[in-house]
Amino acid sequence: MKIGILETGRPSAALEGRFGRYDAMLMRLLGEHHQTRTYAVTAGDYPERPEDEDAYLITGSAAGVYDDLPWIPGLKTFLQETKGKAKLVGICFGHQIMAEAFGGRVEKSDKGWGIGLHRYEVREAAPWMDPVDGFSVPVSHQDQIVRQPPQSRVVAASPFTPFGVGRMTISPPSPFNVIPSSSPNSRASDRGAAGQGSRSRIVRSHPRPGRTTVRWSAAGSGVS
Repeated sequence: MKIGILETGRPSAALEGRFGRYDAMLMRLLGEHHQTRTYAVTAGDYPERPEDEDAYLITGSAAGVYDDLPWIPGLKTFLQETKGKAKLVGICFGHQIMAEAFGGRVEKSDKGWGIGLHRYEVREAAPWMDPVDGFSVPVSHQDQIVRQPPQSRVVAASPFTPFGVGRMTISPPSPFNVIPSSSPNSRASDRGAAGQGSRSRIVRSHPRPGRTTVRWSAAGSGVS
């Protein structure tokens, strides 16, 4: 399968030195049997056609989807044009920009920052998920989806993040959106830039937490 990684930001220098850029993290978790290409959408780099890749992964970013940045409207347009033509997976900022592109709304939450280990309860189990009632992940985010997109379902949620994990039911039912999270070992000073999507890990529920989250995402989107 050909996978395009839509890179919407980079980790802080400290975390990039340890873990690499977002695309490298995702490629390690997905495995080497996929053909991947990174598109630096912040610099206006896109495929010629949405059909050029079988699936797209949208990474995390220090930016907010509501920020007045020149590349954000173009990314929304590309996602809308990709509907029905390729699979989509959004991680942190990625799932927030997907929500906005498909009719939802994202805001800086008046609840403040979510930092630390949060418990998410499974609301709607899917065949591609492991048989668990919930899972815990380290999170670091303030932006949240405040209006659920039409044609979407909430898969898992926490009291702090009611739209934490979701899937779209558009045709094909491709997008699977992953909760925002951070490297569990990142310092507080790193979280603002790198915590927004730098790593997605299920802990305590599974022995290989990062791979489990990405495996769920991949299975839900047909990336195998």
